[in-house]
Amino acid sequence: MSVEFIGYVGHFDSSETRRRTTAALDPGHIETVAKAHELVGFDRVLVAFNATSAESILVGQHIAHVTERLGLMIAHRPGFTAPTLAARQFATLDHFSKGRAAVHIITGGNDTELAQDGDHLTKDERYARTSEYIDVLRQEWGAAAPFDYKGRFYRVERGFGDLKPYRPEGIPVYFGGASEAAIAVAGKHADIYALWGETLEQVRDLIGRVRDAAASHGRNPRFSLSLRPVLAETEEAAWTKAERILEEARVLRAAGGSRRSPFNAREGGGPPSNEGSRRLLDAASKGSRLDKRLWTGIAALTGASGNSTGLVGTPEQVAEAMMDYWKLGISTFLIRGFDPLPDAIEYGRELIPRVRALVAANIVAVAAE
Repeated sequence: MSVEFIGYVGHFDSSETRRRTTAALDPGHIETVAKAHELVGFDRVLVAFNATSAESILVGQHIAHVTERLGLMIAHRPGFTAPTLAARQFATLDHFSKGRAAVHIITGGNDTELAQDGDHLTKDERYARTSEYIDVLRQEWGAAAPFDYKGRFYRVERGFGDLKPYRPEGIPVYFGGASEAAIAVAGKHADIYALWGETLEQVRDLIGRVRDAAASHGRNPRFSLSLRPVLAETEEAAWTKAERILEEARVLRAAGGSRRSPFNAREGGGPPSNEGSRRLLDAASKGSRLDKRLWTGIAALTGASGNSTGLVGTPEQVAEAMMDYWKLGISTFLIRGFDPLPDAIEYGRELIPRVRALVAANIVAVAAE
């Protein structure tokens, strides 16, 4: 099993420790960070989406234009674009980028944020809609003749996409969500199931549940894990750096937060309504340092509002800890830092090559047995 690395290109320079100082779209930041990810060896980058942000497909198109090889993982929320049109939008991007497009389906777990886009369905209804949405996406991408589709949320008569994905294997579908409704949809549809940086025990459990759900559909998805690595020359220095990051985040939060999107509901605090965040907080309740070097400090501070746990140590130590997840079945790592550009460069130079080497050595060792 090989390994894939996904980075993150924000719409502007911001993090839990960095206050946004630009408009809601900073093309210069996007171009610089995307090119840096390509230069240092990332396979893809995530382009995020929320209810008040710039449009993710268009941002992805710009990234494709300013890079040559870098793949795209476009966060996309079902329900606001007709799935037939979305399928053609992604196929168009896939052709312009010569097969570099992938879609990350995010159904959404925050009712208040979703209401900002006019969506008032319950969580279970949203996942039911998502399942139909992906049904139609795949038919639009693959049907050789006009198709009909009749579901609760979508009804298509003689739908047909003249433009198919660039590659015969199609456009990869990443999927996230840890509730029972989400896992059922993941089992049916996900090519790659994405989860946040949980403990080894939690990851083992969630992978098993998704595999069980997928088996009933004759499917075998891959798995992605999201982490915020903190690296330094020594383990002591890495933990000191992590504590400094936590303090900077605490100070910024007390001063009003990063203002990544000042009127977005996810910035408003309060207990999380999505299962993924609750799982991270459950881990954080057991301590700030778990397993070998899983760090939950930022998750505890922020209410686990997104990818907020990390691995802390030297590049060698963090690479070895990532291998523990790889051995559980994680073949993709989505890694991003708290200082977006310098951290991405550091990951590409110090961490990614080490993990790739360890994976290659492990594959050779297993083959020789």
